[in-house]
Amino acid sequence: MAISKILHMKDCGSSFHGKHLKSALEYITVPEKTQNGRLVSAINCQVDNAFEQMKETKKKFNKTDKRQAYHIILSFKEGEVSPDTVFELTERFVKEYLGNDYEAVFAVHDNTEHPHSHIVFNSVSFRDGKKYHYQKGDWEKYIQPITNRLCKEYGLSTIELDEEPGKRRGRDSYQEWNSYRDGKFVWSRMVARDVDACIIQAASFESFVSMLENKGYEVKNANGEGKYLAVKPQGMKRFVRLKSLGEEYTEERIRQRIYEENLSSYIKENKPRIVYCRVRRYKRAKMSGLQKKYYARLYRIGKLKKKAYSVAWKYRDEIKKMQKLQAQYQFLVRHDIHSVVDLALVEDNLTDKRKEASAMKSRIYRANSKNKELYDIANEMDELLECENSFRNGDVFFEDEHNRWLLLEGRLKELGYSYDEVKALKEHYRSEGAKLKSLEQEASKELKLAESIRKDFVGADGQEVERQQKEVKEQNMEHEKQPRR
Repeated sequence: MAISKILHMKDCGSSFHGKHLKSALEYITVPEKTQNGRLVSAINCQVDNAFEQMKETKKKFNKTDKRQAYHIILSFKEGEVSPDTVFELTERFVKEYLGNDYEAVFAVHDNTEHPHSHIVFNSVSFRDGKKYHYQKGDWEKYIQPITNRLCKEYGLSTIELDEEPGKRRGRDSYQEWNSYRDGKFVWSRMVARDVDACIIQAASFESFVSMLENKGYEVKNANGEGKYLAVKPQGMKRFVRLKSLGEEYTEERIRQRIYEENLSSYIKENKPRIVYCRVRRYKRAKMSGLQKKYYARLYRIGKLKKKAYSVAWKYRDEIKKMQKLQAQYQFLVRHDIHSVVDLALVEDNLTDKRKEASAMKSRIYRANSKNKELYDIANEMDELLECENSFRNGDVFFEDEHNRWLLLEGRLKELGYSYDEVKALKEHYRSEGAKLKSLEQEASKELKLAESIRKDFVGADGQEVERQQKEVKEQNMEHEKQPRR
């Protein structure tokens, strides 16, 4: 199995535009990682002076600035393929994808547990001077499909892509593949399936936790003693934060899913497939003249009756009315309403709750808007996180990204925060905002039920209801005017 990714090599911003290009070429051809240069080759240029040739091409067509080159990385599953096979496959990929238009150097690194290859090619074509233009969706349209096809030819596993380009499932596949390579992929999928199954069956969050424990999971932070809900399956050494499985697996979202029982949000392992088949239609046997007369007589004397048409449509309105009455009855029981006065009090209380939730939500949003600078810095660090992790693992190609990471980290420190603290702060405000929004929506829903009940009562005896409501409001106003002791 191989996964590809493409990196854009920008202008360094100085007079030496090709600094990053030169560094990349030096990095991918380092002897210690390529069996002393045996696993290095090039097309449309020479390995030893590839940078000079690429630079001359840029000068020839007066395109020395802006985008300098592109860097494609092909990573393979550990133990599935040898470095020599990777080299052969990479060479075929380069020739097919770049052809005779671009100068490129490629190399295989075998210094890690999983073999991988690097391809660095010039952004300017040496034939016609046209710049390579990467468009959104090219990865899933061209790059990964070529990789998959070559892997199939060599008997290697492939990464699945969506039939419709543009859905960017390949991005998820890349993340899943990286996790699989680290030994986490199988665990996460298994945990997600078990969590989904428990959510479907659970009547409450407590029963959800109990079901997970019955399946052999050790659950941590379920009672609010910790920050994140985490589980540890049997045979696994470490706990897994459920929120790492995706947005549908945060504690807040799990509680909401248990409440909603929304089966559409669950992971579908196998997509449903429509299978078309031909059905042989059997023709009804023709009746003789005597048989027709016989059946006609049976109809006339009432022995044989036609099948009645369905009349379910007649009861649609009645069903809606029944559902409405059921919801109104549950509302009356839920709020312990025994009179019109009780209804008016509950309605006023719900109105206050909705206003309070709306006001608190507005305050939360205003307070959160003051953290925009922190969030902008954290978002940029999110984009650099993968590069930073690669640099920490010894990949010096991402030195520029690492320096940018340190700069942003220092800026956060000046503001009194760390990267993790900003992420936690953002999650806090998001969680609080979601809770208040849910409270506001719940109060609005209950108010609609109260209004529907009041209208039905008004239809029966409007004057009496209005009189009692007026009395309740006057009593409330008198109570508010009394001095507090």
